[in-house]
Amino acid sequence: MLSCFSYFIFCIVFLYNFSVIRALFSVVIKKAIKGKPLESSPMKKILIAASCALAMLTGSVQAEDSIRIAFDVPYEPFEYKDENGELTGFEVELAEAMCEEMNAKCEFVIQAWDGMIPGLLARKFDAIMSSMSVTPERAERVLFSKPYYNTPGGWFAAEGFDIDVTDMDAMKDKSVGVQRGTTMDTFVTENMTGVVNIKRYNTADDMVLDLEGQRLDVVFVDYPVGEQTIKNKDGFIEIGESVKLGEGVGVAMRKRDTDLAERVNKALDTLKENGTYDAIMKKYFAYDIKV
Repeated sequence: MLSCFSYFIFCIVFLYNFSVIRALFSVVIKKAIKGKPLESSPMKKILIAASCALAMLTGSVQAEDSIRIAFDVPYEPFEYKDENGELTGFEVELAEAMCEEMNAKCEFVIQAWDGMIPGLLARKFDAIMSSMSVTPERAERVLFSKPYYNTPGGWFAAEGFDIDVTDMDAMKDKSVGVQRGTTMDTFVTENMTGVVNIKRYNTADDMVLDLEGQRLDVVFVDYPVGEQTIKNKDGFIEIGESVKLGEGVGVAMRKRDTDLAERVNKALDTLKENGTYDAIMKKYFAYDIKV
């Protein structure tokens, strides 16, 4: 707990916007220039008090720093708006806990997926926490935290679709939907180009609408998203085996923001150790996605 004297100094600093500190240091510097030793005068005590006040203010500013975090919405159950229009989901709640652990004030920004990395590099926000898989290509442009979850890609279709998705002859000319710029997009592009008709979508919801409207044969999407938005609907099923893609999902930041990355990693480690991560995870998943 702060002493009365320290609290008094702290209040003065805030009320007068550094004016008292500037005045104190000005006096000290003038005395020093005139050759008067600090050890034999009250100036030493004044300097110490001013230094403490400045340190307290600096600490307060750091504690109240603002971090803007971007999400692509909707991407249920990771980030979406509830019936009241409030932003929620696994990553949103994890971000809130992470910010609290870092003692940072966080602002949540909604950003379309294809503008995520460009927006980060343009300083529209400071971090991406929107199911962005760690890949070598992305790591050339952004700095990733340690992975905080890993889920495979899953195949989903309407009931009655009995084609093996790994049989390229059987899949010839079938339409496969993916969200643009995702690791699922990369996988289908690298393994099925020239065989299937690849349809790319800006959001997972748009992709699901086309599947429901029979304008799409198969959807390849992050497994929990497919489970939440497709498999639980009447008339739709999971097909084939899920596909493990990459190292997992990390928080993406600008390469120069190494201090922020260190704080994020430390906060995520703490949340995993103290049980907060597991408590949030169990609200959204019946299985372990933790890395």
